[in-house]
Amino acid sequence: MTIGTQAKTKKAAGNKAAATAIPAKAATKIATTLKAAPARPATAKPARAAPAKAAKPQVSSEQRRHYIEVAAYYIAERRGFSGASVHDDWVQAEFEIDQLLREGRLGDD
Repeated sequence: MTIGTQAKTKKAAGNKAAATAIPAKAATKIATTLKAAPARPATAKPARAAPAKAAKPQVSSEQRRHYIEVAAYYIAERRGFSGASVHDDWVQAEFEIDQLLREGRLGDD
């Protein structure tokens, strides 16, 4: 790969990242919450949570999906991008994001 090709590849990756970027405040909140949370073993099944008493913050399905996408990346990063499958990361991210939404720790503020 030539230096020119590398620069084009980096530029294209930067454009794609900019197109899917979420607000910095939301990304920081997700990153802080996920980095503080202990990693869940891949074989553990999520416990059923009791219905939340407080009103859940309303987020669009697109925003929820993006939260999950960012969380899955941080989960993969936490384990060094080796081992578990992308699917496992996604499922764990869904669980964690849904839990944060239920607890009111993520969403509209």
